[in-house]
Amino acid sequence: MQLFHSPTSPFVRKVLVTAHETGLAARIELLPANPWEQPPALTAINPLSKVPALLTDDGTILYDSPVICEYLDSLHGGARLVPESGAQRWQVLRVQALADGILDAAVLRRLELLRPTHLQSPDWLALQAATIGRGLDALEHEAVEWGGETDLGRITAACALGYLDFRFGDEQWRTTRENLHRWYAAFRLRPSMTATAHPEG
Repeated sequence: MQLFHSPTSPFVRKVLVTAHETGLAARIELLPANPWEQPPALTAINPLSKVPALLTDDGTILYDSPVICEYLDSLHGGARLVPESGAQRWQVLRVQALADGILDAAVLRRLELLRPTHLQSPDWLALQAATIGRGLDALEHEAVEWGGETDLGRITAACALGYLDFRFGDEQWRTTRENLHRWYAAFRLRPSMTATAHPEG
């Protein structure tokens, strides 16, 4: 399998953590791609020019991260990261959507901050910050019942928290979210997380 990736993308990290958790990481060839440059190799398989994008062994093209992660989850023989049915399935997918939404807002905020200061919109930045804050508060409530096990919702949540540390590390999301802080302090030590940590800078 070939995965078009950017080393700083939290959505790519989510796929890579899933690959490690399912024992499939060694089967994936990483192909660097800068989606902002719209490289032909990437746009040929994903017209949106977004990463992650996966080319499977049989030539199937898959994007974005929820789809790729569910595909990887279908290939291994262990416990499913997304339950196949029942209430737990919808809970996992809901948490994934919540954490993906936090990431969407964080990436939008990051992109706005990369614009020249005089072009930045304070209202837009405040909107994204508020969205992130509400999402983290909701994850704090979810984390009350989280233990040491994992699923795709928790993987996504961990990647969201890791990205916030990476890009907005001075904002101290942990201060009022003790449950989430305690859970993440343990989860971030999983081999799948340490193997996929964001590069410095």
